[in-house]
Amino acid sequence: MPAPFHVKLTADFFDAAGRPKYEDIGFSVLAGVPRLTHAPFAEHRPEIGPDQLAGAQGVIVLTPKVTAQSVSQAQDLLAIGRFGVGYDAVDVKACTAAEVAVMITTGAVDRPVAEATVGWMIALTHRMRTKDQLVRTGGWDTRSRFMGSELRDRTLGLVGLGGIAREVLRLLAPWGMKAPLVFDPFVDAAAAAAVGARKVSLEELMAGADFVSIHCPLTEQTRGLIGAPQLARMKPGSYLLNTARGGIVDEAALYEALKSGQLAGAALDCFAQEPVLTPPRLAELDNVLFAPHCIAWTNELFRDIGRTAWQGMIDLSQQRRPRGVVNPEVFERPGFQAKWRRLCGA
Repeated sequence: MPAPFHVKLTADFFDAAGRPKYEDIGFSVLAGVPRLTHAPFAEHRPEIGPDQLAGAQGVIVLTPKVTAQSVSQAQDLLAIGRFGVGYDAVDVKACTAAEVAVMITTGAVDRPVAEATVGWMIALTHRMRTKDQLVRTGGWDTRSRFMGSELRDRTLGLVGLGGIAREVLRLLAPWGMKAPLVFDPFVDAAAAAAVGARKVSLEELMAGADFVSIHCPLTEQTRGLIGAPQLARMKPGSYLLNTARGGIVDEAALYEALKSGQLAGAALDCFAQEPVLTPPRLAELDNVLFAPHCIAWTNELFRDIGRTAWQGMIDLSQQRRPRGVVNPEVFERPGFQAKWRRLCGA
């Protein structure tokens, strides 16, 4: 009979007393699943140490980095499961070389991130932050100076057309916006047209959109993608939203574009250097909304991410290829196949 398939969770899912921080991280899908056991790391580290992976066939990772050193002794490790869809903190090449699959929770984040994006678009155009302060500071009689605008007849530009961006388009369908623009090198014009969008160059998108919303991963190709030249192309009075990853947008250039009035506002959920423990320079400006990389965090989000992450581990333990593998070539490697048979074979 096969040995247990043991999954470890990084310690940041739990508080200092070992209690879960979150209401639901998908444990319900484990009901009735044979062999699969789980336990948290004993301590939190910013980077996973190879000793923390001892005895684990899988690990579900919230925030720590996964480096080549992390997987340097991964003889019995089959998979790293990222709790989310970003994987810039995982050395995927090193994982592949160590015969370790890297999984993300494809689809689980689409609705909450899309809802947050639409919510921020409305908050920016209706100047909700400013109007809130008018009441808190006795500025009622100045309200006529702070007129807002609607989404109606505006153009959305999407940098990236993955699941989140497609859900944004679905949610915005009734709002009477113009046909959206899309920049995504991995999507052809027909695929964009199928969701009612027009594929364009990045330059055309920046110049034509009233809202530029970023929904691409952070890679070597997208790092610094939105800098001073791109921001200078944006319409006066337009907005930029980043719910993807810090590092895609040049924050210093964004500050200048906002301070000069080139942009009407911005909303940022992510930053080039995280965590942000002191107010960033952008916080000097009144036309920026912030969140500490959690704008989409809801109980439903963590439940759905958890269910997806655990299902990936279940599939591996039962010798099925899971969804959301970012290095699918690992399944063709003889070393991975031998490890998989050894650990999960009948």
